Amino acid sequence: MDKELLEIVCCPKTHQDLRLADAQELSALNASIGQGSVKNVQGAQVKRSVEEALIRKDGQVAYPVRDGIPVLLVEEGMVLNAI
Repeated sequence: MDKELLEIVCCPKTHQDLRLADAQELSALNASIGQGSVKNVQGAQVKRSVEEALIRKDGQVAYPVRDGIPVLLVEEGMVLNAI
């Protein structure tokens, strides 16, 4: 993901800063998605693994990055407190 873009994006709901998930966080997130234990903010199960993700400053929500483009829609947010 482009560094300049990362500097200006924020959570669409809380406006908190976002950071790129590191390899360990991404691996844990995808493992949890594979086990069916990740839900989006609306409560639906997340079924699609992610190549990259942006994590909100408070660590509670992650947004997927698809083809280098952050998907910053509130409903696409993945709840991380269960991971």
